Amino acid sequence: MPSQATSEPHISVLHGARVPAGMAAEEIGMQMVPPREVVLVCGPTREHLVVVELGKFEGKKFKNSHLKDGRAEMEAEPLHLRPFFKRGGPTLNRKKTLAADGFPIMLWWSPLTGETGRLGQCGADACFFTINRTYIHHHRTKAFLFYGTDFSIDSLPLPRKAHHDWALFHEESPKNNYKLFHQPVITLFNYTATFSRHSHLPLTTQFLEGTEVLTSLRYLVPLRSKNHLRKSLAPLVYVQSDCDPPSDRDTYIRELMTYIEVDSYGECLRNKPLPPRLSNPASMDADGFYRILAQYKFILAFENAVCDDYITEKFWRPLKLGVVPVYYGSPNIADWLPSNRSAIMVSEFSHPRELASYIRALDQDDRRYQAYIEWKLEGEISNQRLLTALRERKWGVQDVKQDSHIDAFECMVCSKVWDNIRLQEKGLPPKRWQADVTHLSCPEPTVFAFSPLAPRRRSLREMWIPSFQQSKKEAQALRWLVDRNQNFSTQEFWALVFKD
Repeated sequence: MPSQATSEPHISVLHGARVPAGMAAEEIGMQMVPPREVVLVCGPTREHLVVVELGKFEGKKFKNSHLKDGRAEMEAEPLHLRPFFKRGGPTLNRKKTLAADGFPIMLWWSPLTGETGRLGQCGADACFFTINRTYIHHHRTKAFLFYGTDFSIDSLPLPRKAHHDWALFHEESPKNNYKLFHQPVITLFNYTATFSRHSHLPLTTQFLEGTEVLTSLRYLVPLRSKNHLRKSLAPLVYVQSDCDPPSDRDTYIRELMTYIEVDSYGECLRNKPLPPRLSNPASMDADGFYRILAQYKFILAFENAVCDDYITEKFWRPLKLGVVPVYYGSPNIADWLPSNRSAIMVSEFSHPRELASYIRALDQDDRRYQAYIEWKLEGEISNQRLLTALRERKWGVQDVKQDSHIDAFECMVCSKVWDNIRLQEKGLPPKRWQADVTHLSCPEPTVFAFSPLAPRRRSLREMWIPSFQQSKKEAQALRWLVDRNQNFSTQEFWALVFKD
């Protein structure tokens, strides 16, 4: 990892590539190294390598290095984040910006939507949404909206006025911005939309379109056919190209491979190539990829981080395909299972050796294996929490007939701002909302220690724990500076982080 000795952070931004809808870039045929900033701080006796600002601008591509309003101009947002324009919400050009004067202004401080001005209708209320930072001092600006991965110390809307609400949208892994996951920073926000069920707008089911894809038999391969395919396929399949993430999944899978056969198609631990037609992520056919995975009995579904309610497509995809997920990730995943017996929990086995033995036994016993997919064959989802969450959420997934989760986030903030406007019109004090630690919380990463690390190139695995530990200091420093309510420089910030 290139770096240079300096008293200020050296910024190195790496950009990911776009992939087809429904596919995770970290999984298919490319090495997605998390974008990050690194700083080499020289101490009196040794050099300390620390990793900061993880994931800044992750998943976005830039036309050039030109900065506009303190940010690089974005060419594209992540596909699953691109919002649908609100029906009845016209985009305003410069000649129409005066229309904002009659409505509360919601300023996207992170230019996620790319919209310079749009009047969005939220039920009976309407707000003006924009990424134009010249509205920072406008008297009708009521809320600043932040996208967590892009939340940076480089520029914040300070000083913060009493009527300025801050709202956070962050559905991604903690590795993208660890300091958000600590009490001093998450409590800076009034409103949140995160993967946590405790958020003001929970996004826990953000990768699940609905119950119909779970009960669908479209991709289901009959067990008899899977048994026949076992002559050429391993019982387990693993597809990841984001290697050595905070969950340390590759260490576990590497150990598991010594006890049972695993077909691995991604960059991580690859031992089997994808067909040529699927080898290029930019042209990968999701349907063809699904049909390859559906032939397997078990899919290793390991998240890149271990946090309550952080559940990605890695969990839902096997269930859609009629394959049994062997899951490692959210400790409370049992709350979201479609049925009591629909997944195998890695956490229930003390060692990969025991897990391998259990999977081998299921592989050889059709009756026991069938019990894990019985719910799908019968089309019955018994988990009322899951059913309720899907029924009550106010947004859809890849559905142009529904608002996106970004639309829902914008309208949540807009409605709460209007609620307070109406209270003040009646001479009543506004209601104050504030996030707490349950809205975005993950424990410190850990590593598996089955055997000593084999000598190999320097791994990202080595940086997650010190990065998390440093992020606590970053969170405390940032909170102190924001509470001071004055603009600050990056030098001031890093001086506070490393003052001890």
